[in-house]
Amino acid sequence: MTATVPARVAAASATSTGTTKAAEPEAVPEPITIAGPSLPIVGAAGPSAGSMRDADEEMRHGVRHTKGEEGTIHSWELVTAVDGPGTRLTYFLAGCALRCLYCHNPDTWMMRNGTRATADEILTRVRRYSHVLKASDGGLTISGGEPLLQPDFVARIFRGAKEMGIHTALDTSGFLGARASNELLADTDLVLLDVKSGDPATYKKVTGRALQPTLDFGRRLSAQGVKIWVRYVLVPGLTDDAHNVDLVADYLAELDTVERVEVLPFHQMGREKWHALNEPYALEDTKAPEPALVARVRRQFAERGLTVY
Repeated sequence: MTATVPARVAAASATSTGTTKAAEPEAVPEPITIAGPSLPIVGAAGPSAGSMRDADEEMRHGVRHTKGEEGTIHSWELVTAVDGPGTRLTYFLAGCALRCLYCHNPDTWMMRNGTRATADEILTRVRRYSHVLKASDGGLTISGGEPLLQPDFVARIFRGAKEMGIHTALDTSGFLGARASNELLADTDLVLLDVKSGDPATYKKVTGRALQPTLDFGRRLSAQGVKIWVRYVLVPGLTDDAHNVDLVADYLAELDTVERVEVLPFHQMGREKWHALNEPYALEDTKAPEPALVARVRRQFAERGLTVY
């Protein structure tokens, strides 16, 4: 059985007749105080101060008093061999607490640029494609942005998906891993964990945030038996330092549930999005890594007994 959908579909709310309409503008919530990782001051070598102020606002606005009934999404797509095993129905939630220098989807950073949707609407689409997902040993992936800005929303969707027997995957940086409840993790079959650096200073330069929350989240996943696929973006002159890679590889070798490490060579496919958003793009002249560099980094992971792609 096959299904054809656009490569990525911008979010819209469904009507009872099956047509779509643009979501009504959402009122900006009052700022609220949250408990979570400290927010480090970013130096000139990392993301801009203005960009990080926006990210801090996303942290504060990410907590919604809806008990997970609704959230803010950017888009969705139905694809094969991306974002987990088999054919995946992938939802990209709007909003992110990081400002990665190499982000290829900066259009997902701001929740206010997304569309409100209910968990029931998303689960209706999951049910529609359930036969395709099960036949291919695929499932549902929630990505972003950063999905753990909206943890109750993700938890409600994953609970509904598991009731249908659908495989679930969470694509996250792990920086907000403390927001993921044990109940959410119990309904998560796989975590696609983006470990962006093993050196704290490099991590802060790349993302504007602290590394430790990601390390803590990975150890928590391992302790709870949650399967992990790690993604490591290889950027020449930024994340390619041999010692930095060694730190990541040594950390991953300590975790019992890491099934694979994907070394992702840097590309410039997101550059035009940065330009369209008038965001300063620090990697304008950065080239894709040479094959020899990719092979060296993959070898560093493989030497720890890790399965590398």
